[in-house]
Amino acid sequence: MSNAKAVTDASFEEDVLKSDRPVIVDFWAEWCGPCRMVGPILDQIAEEHADSVDVVKLNVDENGGTAAKYGITSIPAIYVFKDGEVAKTSVGAKPKAALEKEFAEFLG
Repeated sequence: MSNAKAVTDASFEEDVLKSDRPVIVDFWAEWCGPCRMVGPILDQIAEEHADSVDVVKLNVDENGGTAAKYGITSIPAIYVFKDGEVAKTSVGAKPKAALEKEFAEFLG
């Protein structure tokens, strides 16, 4: 079971944009193999850095409005939102160490 909360088009503003903490958003889809590889890595990051960052998942097939708004054309796309803005992006499956390095400034 995932540690990351599922967000939707309807909850995105409240859960992500209005959060007072950095939020890592995993834009993914059920059929996406690389997404399934990244999912457990993001779950680990969510657990290990729970005090400094929130990790959420948005299924692009079920929530096309938010995916379109942020121009998601390749998945997995991992965006960090801070203060309601995109602060960092990463596209494609990467090992945990690479993601932690990319997002180090948000992981406390």
